[in-house]
Amino acid sequence: MIIGGSCSPVKYVPEGSYLLNKVDIEADTREVAKEDMEAYIRQKENLKILGAFRFHLWLYNLSSKKKQNDWLKRIGEEPVIYDKILAQRSNSQLKQLFNNKGYFNANISNEVVLNEKKKKANLKYTIKVGEPYHVREIEYAIEDNNLKALFLTDTARLIQPDQIFDVSQLDAERGRIVNLFKNHGYYYFNKDYIRYLVDSTLYSNEVNLNLLIETPNNIDIKEGRKAYDAYTLNDFEVSVVPSATGFKGLKKKNFLEVDTSFVGNYTFHHAKAYKYNPELFFRLNKLKSGDLYQVDNVRQTFNGLNRLKQFRFINIQFEETPNPELKQLDCTMQLAPLTKQSVSFDVEGTNTSGNFGIAGNLNYQHRNLFHGAEIWKVNFKGAVERQQAVVNNVSNDFNTLELGVESVLEIPKLLGPGNAIRYFSNYLPHTVFSLGYNYQRRPDYTRTISNFKFGYDWKSSKVVRYNWNLIDFNMVELYEFDPDFINSIEDLYIKSSFTDHLILATNLSLVYNTQEIGKRSNYAYMRFSFESAGNVLQLASTLAGRDKIAYVDEDGLGNYSYYEVLNKRFAQYVKADFEYRYGHMIDKYNAIVGRAFIGVGLPYGNFDVLPFEKKYFTGGANGIRAWQVRSLGPGSYQSSPEDYPNQSSDIKLEANIEYRFQLMKILEGALFLDAGNIWAINSKDNREGATFHFNKFYKQIALGTGAGLRFDFSYFIFRLDLGMKLHDPSQELGNGWIIGNRRLNNDDFNVSFAIGYPF
Repeated sequence: MIIGGSCSPVKYVPEGSYLLNKVDIEADTREVAKEDMEAYIRQKENLKILGAFRFHLWLYNLSSKKKQNDWLKRIGEEPVIYDKILAQRSNSQLKQLFNNKGYFNANISNEVVLNEKKKKANLKYTIKVGEPYHVREIEYAIEDNNLKALFLTDTARLIQPDQIFDVSQLDAERGRIVNLFKNHGYYYFNKDYIRYLVDSTLYSNEVNLNLLIETPNNIDIKEGRKAYDAYTLNDFEVSVVPSATGFKGLKKKNFLEVDTSFVGNYTFHHAKAYKYNPELFFRLNKLKSGDLYQVDNVRQTFNGLNRLKQFRFINIQFEETPNPELKQLDCTMQLAPLTKQSVSFDVEGTNTSGNFGIAGNLNYQHRNLFHGAEIWKVNFKGAVERQQAVVNNVSNDFNTLELGVESVLEIPKLLGPGNAIRYFSNYLPHTVFSLGYNYQRRPDYTRTISNFKFGYDWKSSKVVRYNWNLIDFNMVELYEFDPDFINSIEDLYIKSSFTDHLILATNLSLVYNTQEIGKRSNYAYMRFSFESAGNVLQLASTLAGRDKIAYVDEDGLGNYSYYEVLNKRFAQYVKADFEYRYGHMIDKYNAIVGRAFIGVGLPYGNFDVLPFEKKYFTGGANGIRAWQVRSLGPGSYQSSPEDYPNQSSDIKLEANIEYRFQLMKILEGALFLDAGNIWAINSKDNREGATFHFNKFYKQIALGTGAGLRFDFSYFIFRLDLGMKLHDPSQELGNGWIIGNRRLNNDDFNVSFAIGYPF
């Protein structure tokens, strides 16, 4: 960047012109967001990285003046030349913005400072908004008495006296009113029937507002009257054929391939290969014959059909019945189904907490297994992975093998006890069954995991999703331990985690996510999960009067007794996680993304240590990147350099912030800062410095920084990060601070390869 900065930024600035170097906005109000003001500026300076370096302009300036289509010109950014006319247009645009926000007396001016020698221009907009106009009175003139009665009984109005006049609020109120009427049968009503009259001349800094609902002059009187008629629903036609135009779009020669059936006031057309049980549509359709037309029910029906993951095209249309006096609508649902059965094979790069590998998957999927839109998926997986372990001073590449099979059945309705919970009915729930078996051979041990899940999955809105597993059963068996690994844990309390065990848990997770794929905008992500295990088995064992198994620890770490089920000790614990992310898009090339995570697992009762697969760990490509995965913590504990990186514990705190900037079309850079650690919650954990204490945990926060590159290949993002330690809680020198206390060495750096963003 230093070398690049030495190139002249005005190489392509013509004589007599100036590079727009800086644009500032100074406003004497915070009522209007600065981002909103910037959107009305017609000319902005070249984009910058780190707020200072014009990297893309630098690329452009490296191009040849002799070549018009130089590739550097294509990936770079042309210099922005100051334009006086565009600056004046920006004044007008800003004036309009503040008028819309109620600041009718706003004064907008700009000042430009030209540097003749450097050929640069600094532009500053000064905004004096004055006093805003408020809404003094609101009067309503509604042409139709039925609409008037409905409107006056509604209390959720967005515009109230004494609030600041805002055109955007007027538009929002128009949309709300249209939605109100369309939810009471007024199918033909639209925004054209609503207009405002605003009078700002009678009072100082106040407006009188008239809201008029009447037939527009440009609409035929007969057609206009339809907007004042409430319509009910009559018959339904459901067309499920592999044609985007539905049944009516099929050619005559294909009619024989379509079955037609009649159930009540429903007519069903479906291709013979795509038969669906009518009960499916009765359940999902929120529109009922004889009810008033409601636009919200149309949306719910569409969302329900879309959530089935059965159709590539969904179209819901309404048509007035032949007798206009009845005020009835017939509904047609045109559904073009996706392929019913599919088989695919894929090869993928994997990143499991910083361990890089390769995997192959054979996938089979059947849509509509029992003619009720059930989806059955079977996945066979084989993978090898590079665990960051060293044996006899030799690094083992691809030293982990995984083989597994999983079968998942999704049923688009409630089965089991959830069927009795009426709350679910409006949220398009799925019942999910999952059965799997997994074999994993690691450098330190081999394990097999058998699992079964039964639960529900549903969305309460576009951005909120829930998953509730009533039964989450896992049986874990471990064997073929590496002697060095056994020696490293044999005197530690955590060795109980590495034994055969059984988990019968119930868990609930909630995800709130406003991020939209393919759209670059600010977003928030929040995930909360809670899990409880072992209580049912503990109660059943106690009531059955079963005998406990006594265990004597020869290492003097404590004697205890426990119940077994299926000859396996079952785990008993509660666990909760909370994660929050926020992404702020500075501009089209720059973004800042932050993340915070807290998780706590509390073992008790039949198993006073968390099973190893339920423990927390950090480090690696998705944690604190200056440390290898599983090599940090817990607390200030320092494992032997010869041991495998396998540190895990019961509490995790982590925070990350990353500044991302686009360098070229497929290349993105990043600077990051990571902080956090893991701790033991149980005082029995005899790893020195591992236990969490409120009066000193903050001194054990690890801190790392670094830089990275991201290669965007559209289908996936390949990531390379270099992390550097700043504060190592296991180091006594300098209270853990490295810089200024000792020289950096190879162990203070860590390179991570990964697929996708870290968060």
